[in-house]
Amino acid sequence: MTRVLMLNIDEFLEIAKALSNETRVQIFKEIQKRRLTVNEIAEMFNLPASTATVNIKKLEDAKLIKTQLVPGVRGSQKVCATLYDRLVVELNETRLENDPNFRYVHMPIGLYSDCSVKPTCGLVHESGIIGFLDDPRSFFEPEKVNAGLLWFKQGYVEYRVPNKIPYSSVLTNLEISMEICSEAPLHNHNWPSDITVWVNGIELGTWTSPGDFGGERGHLTPVWWETYMTQYGVLKKWRVSTEGTFIDGSQVSDLTVDKLNIEGNPSFSVRIGIKPDAENVGGINLFGRKFGNYEQDILIRMDFEPTTK
Repeated sequence: MTRVLMLNIDEFLEIAKALSNETRVQIFKEIQKRRLTVNEIAEMFNLPASTATVNIKKLEDAKLIKTQLVPGVRGSQKVCATLYDRLVVELNETRLENDPNFRYVHMPIGLYSDCSVKPTCGLVHESGIIGFLDDPRSFFEPEKVNAGLLWFKQGYVEYRVPNKIPYSSVLTNLEISMEICSEAPLHNHNWPSDITVWVNGIELGTWTSPGDFGGERGHLTPVWWETYMTQYGVLKKWRVSTEGTFIDGSQVSDLTVDKLNIEGNPSFSVRIGIKPDAENVGGINLFGRKFGNYEQDILIRMDFEPTTK
């Protein structure tokens, strides 16, 4: 699965600086092949440990790699891993976040306002389990707001999303993207699940996940989370426009964005779940920005146009 880093030309400048040194380029190439400790890198390139640390820090600051302390034979050691396989530079210097015609909401996966889940189920954050595994009561723990991964066999989680559309505008497009997969015991790449998204109780469409992916660590997944457990998902996008409803660009219905009852309200609901009568009740894993392969939570985009009077 290809991991793509999107950035503008100003952000690319930091990466260019990090890769302006031949030694760092070679170090980066080796880390792309496999995870390496600082000591392994120092030995491989015949560098003092302090010099290797400085070079690794520059690559990490440029967000080309991530590092994590893990227990070693003699105390902790820093392990280095890559984050992306491709780099795409946006030459238009206008930042998307400031575009006058659309707004983003980055919704943490643990910030749901309502839920109803059935085991297998659970939540974890960056360094441990929240509550108890396979206990739906854990989904109501205050610590849920820090969740980096949550899963359940059947049911839903529902979020209240602030309406970012200016009062003098009309919504023309709504996009909801997230990293998701099925939920099998441990993991199973052949485990289909019908995952559905609703807005304000209106069904947008169902995507059938082919499986629950594990066995190979997700690039953002903490090292304490064992590789035989779920590790990463697939980045999926539901979109409703003035022309219809789409999943990853393929039209699934004629439902248009004006039918979602968003305009004029301070917020709207987004529900993600498995219907009781789904053909494939294979559960769901929902990933936050510190688990899986994509550094994002649930991302909601709202496009709009000014109204004419």
